[in-house]
Amino acid sequence: MQFNSKRTKLTAAILLWAATSSASANIEVEISYLQQEIDNGPVLSNILPEPKDAGLKGAELAIQDSNTTGRFLKHNYQLNSFLSGSPEQLLEKAQEQYTQGVRFFVVNTTEQTLQLLIKSLAKDALFFNAGSSADQLRTKTCLPNLLHTIPSRSMLNDGLAQWLKTKRLQKVMMITGSEPNDKAYSAAFKRAAKRFGLKIIAEKQWSFDTDLRRTAQKEMPLFTQHRDYDVVFVADERGDFGEYVLYNTWLPRPVVGTQGLSPVTWHRVVEQHGAAQLQSRFEKLSNRWMNSKDYASWAAIRSVAEAVTRTNKNDATTVKSYIRSEAFELAGFKGRKLSYREWNGQLRQPIPLIHPRSLVSQSPQEGFLHPKNELDTLGFDQKEINCSNINK
Repeated sequence: MQFNSKRTKLTAAILLWAATSSASANIEVEISYLQQEIDNGPVLSNILPEPKDAGLKGAELAIQDSNTTGRFLKHNYQLNSFLSGSPEQLLEKAQEQYTQGVRFFVVNTTEQTLQLLIKSLAKDALFFNAGSSADQLRTKTCLPNLLHTIPSRSMLNDGLAQWLKTKRLQKVMMITGSEPNDKAYSAAFKRAAKRFGLKIIAEKQWSFDTDLRRTAQKEMPLFTQHRDYDVVFVADERGDFGEYVLYNTWLPRPVVGTQGLSPVTWHRVVEQHGAAQLQSRFEKLSNRWMNSKDYASWAAIRSVAEAVTRTNKNDATTVKSYIRSEAFELAGFKGRKLSYREWNGQLRQPIPLIHPRSLVSQSPQEGFLHPKNELDTLGFDQKEINCSNINK
């Protein structure tokens, strides 16, 4: 009798869902993907360049995934993508798509272009930052219609600093490149080091233009000469010299940062919690590995789809309100349900610590506690920012 009762309830639930689904109208969701193609110039080391479609393929996969489940609810998702090296062309395209009714924008650009895009459209447009890790966007220049699916530099470095503290690698030598992004990355690590009790015992600026493919074995040991350190931190986002620090330091020490053991949004070595299925779908679509910008774009579109599914609405106001609520949860293949911080729009998420062929760890590390959510030990907590306009 118990089995029959459960079966009756299940049948009734299915019939109710079918009746509701058949009675509901089709919902169309158009999402714009805008990417700025940036020429970073020649690098000094011979590294593998980032794919030109990094971010775009993640967005395309998210549309596929959303339509796989959306068709049962009569929800249809469409992607309008536009890539250009010109900020002006991106602005024109955004305005054109807005006039055509698009209200959801996934943006993979610089901090400056992102702000121009947001200011060019009305406040009912909802933007997802899937390209810029600038801390400024999460601390001072917070905008109420902007959410971040890519971690800030401080989130990444907090994840790294927690691991260093756990491993008692507390005496750090820092090497920083000459580019503005390198200095921003180092600033984020200094903040993390102070936050988690690491000691920076030496700071060095890399400003040479030598070909390290031929001279690294001679030059790098002399450059890293110091009486003592536990670890070498490298800030070289572009890849000018960082690859040649490994195994060439004066003391035989691990290398961390932008090279060596690196904190990332996503990497092909992440396979747990169902991530291998996501990796497989992505490789089938794009014939390459999924990277951090792909994941950030994927998470942005999946956030929209999750909100549309839960609310059965496709207007940006309802979607934004639900995404920023405590009810929102995104299954992001990272072992935890992901959500957005109400104080700056940042997607809470674990930070994988990887080297090119293995996942070493994932932060937050065990023992780093928070009154409400341990993921908020990564990046800027509410008391650290000045975003009084975020909920307006």
